[in-house]
Amino acid sequence: MEETEILNVTLIEPRLKHPAIFDKFDSLSPGQNFIILNDHDPEPLYYQLLAERGNSFSWNYLENGPEFWKVEISKKETAANEETVGEIVAKDYRKAQVFKKFGIDFCCGGKKALADVCSKKGLDIEKVNAELAAAEEQSNGSATNFSSWDAGFLSDYIINTHHRYVQENVPFLSELSQKVARVHGENHPELVKISLVFAEVASDLHKHFEKEEEILFPYIKELVAAQKAGTKLQDPHFGSVANPIKVMEMEHEGAGEDLSEIRQLSNNYALPEDACTSCTILFKKLEEFENDLHQHVHLENNILFPKAIELEKSLRD
Repeated sequence: MEETEILNVTLIEPRLKHPAIFDKFDSLSPGQNFIILNDHDPEPLYYQLLAERGNSFSWNYLENGPEFWKVEISKKETAANEETVGEIVAKDYRKAQVFKKFGIDFCCGGKKALADVCSKKGLDIEKVNAELAAAEEQSNGSATNFSSWDAGFLSDYIINTHHRYVQENVPFLSELSQKVARVHGENHPELVKISLVFAEVASDLHKHFEKEEEILFPYIKELVAAQKAGTKLQDPHFGSVANPIKVMEMEHEGAGEDLSEIRQLSNNYALPEDACTSCTILFKKLEEFENDLHQHVHLENNILFPKAIELEKSLRD
């Protein structure tokens, strides 16, 4: 049996590490793999691969520190034919409820194939697919087809609906979480941690929205205007729309992980036996906040951003 090649990136100059790994991955045939050896967790590489190569690889930790990390990276044989979780929800948002039921992240983790997610979480993919099919058979009702909207209109919708929701609710949630932590933190230290994590989420989202509203979304609207007018655009200072999009997606991932931590700390928003009214309201509002963020990130990662990348490409061809 042929031994899997190990690429020791600790021996490579830092600025050349990722290019060397990408070159090695691109040289693989479908079904082949290699192992990278590093002296720190190469998680940022995972997100870069995901952004630039899509759902074409699998990532498996063989050794997870503290001195060395080994990760097996395989090129998938059927990646081109696999729909990602995000693509499934983008086509039919009713299926988001199925994914939520099974604890499948369709927004921040939306670029992963359903088969991979089910395997990692120990879920029966046939059962998941059966419920997805049942959701598809339901009447469309008043479900909104966001995929049919142009990118400029969708950008405005996200600002006016989801950005505004966060801006209006963060002050209340921040004050309430601090109050609950102050009053009940001695008996429930998890409430103190929840308050601290939410404060970080609030700060990160504020900076995130500034980047979207002042840089990324205006450029997307310029792309839409150029397409309608049949004109060309000068290249932006950030080179390509894909570059700020990568940053936004990584920040989405961070916010999703923080809210997932809050869900774990609160035991899925299960109220303590001695919960007061303030704690009850806090948990309900935090769950609402998380649900809004899931739809918000889904609209950006799975619909708006792919539209923007395709639009810019068509204007440059």
